[in-house]
Amino acid sequence: MPFSPFEPDRLEARRRRLRLIPFRTLLPNLITLLALCAGLTAIPLAVQDKLEWAVAAIVFAALLDGIDGRVARMLKGTSRFGAELDSLADFVNFGVAPALMLYFWGLRELGNAGWIAAMVFAICTGLRLARFNVMIDDPNKPAWSGNFFVGVPAPAGAIAVLLPIYVYFLGMPRLAFVAPVTLVYTLAIAFLMVSRLPVFSGKRVGKRIAPEMVLPVFVTVVPVSVLLLSYPWLVLTSGAVLFLASLPLGWFSYRQHQRNDAAAAAAAQAGAHPRAQEAPPLQPPAQPAPDQPPDLDRPARLN
Repeated sequence: MPFSPFEPDRLEARRRRLRLIPFRTLLPNLITLLALCAGLTAIPLAVQDKLEWAVAAIVFAALLDGIDGRVARMLKGTSRFGAELDSLADFVNFGVAPALMLYFWGLRELGNAGWIAAMVFAICTGLRLARFNVMIDDPNKPAWSGNFFVGVPAPAGAIAVLLPIYVYFLGMPRLAFVAPVTLVYTLAIAFLMVSRLPVFSGKRVGKRIAPEMVLPVFVTVVPVSVLLLSYPWLVLTSGAVLFLASLPLGWFSYRQHQRNDAAAAAAAQAGAHPRAQEAPPLQPPAQPAPDQPPDLDRPARLN
């Protein structure tokens, strides 16, 4: 046998380590990388004062962010690497890019205060994503808690914080108070992202659709997409306002779930559902005394 400088056992072990990776695990990560490219592209567009295209890039990144997780779960291609990559992309797309867009649009007129507001928003986005990654594996959460986020999610926060830009493109003049109002509004959205406010989650929406709802969904999605392309600033403004208006509804719904759980726990502890009382045992028929003669006037079967 000729001498081989390679050990066959080590080569076989290396082949096992470098096994082929299925494409279903790569596709969600490719979508996430595409979203990251869109978010990074929004930054130079904002520097070049092309805010219309920068907003379009952020909206495109938000749409891709809503797709990659669903594709991963549908293809059973979820992985720890994909989760970390998604968090990194969300921080850039919905934290850094919107903060710089607001800064170059109007916050820089306030000097250091405007830059601090932009930094606070980006930092709150990172903190919100870190908390989400920590809480996602909590085994003590009730089943219904999956319908809620803790704090405003990063994509929704990014779309909502750009509301002053939407209103500006609708025709609102640049007045002196616009920059201070934008600063306060940016800090408010940043606070909502790191708060404990329950917010409706859409992760469980769309997993199963009834057959009779397929056509209504198509009829709804197509006009909304056309309106977004035709009247983007009006649609984005309406969407941001409706989202902010729905925040109290999420809190009330979460509190109702908590009250129902508390009532169920109290009922179980107090024994609100006792066992049905057992029926009393049947009494045997009375027997005549042995020294009493039977009644001769009655039939024998009655005696």
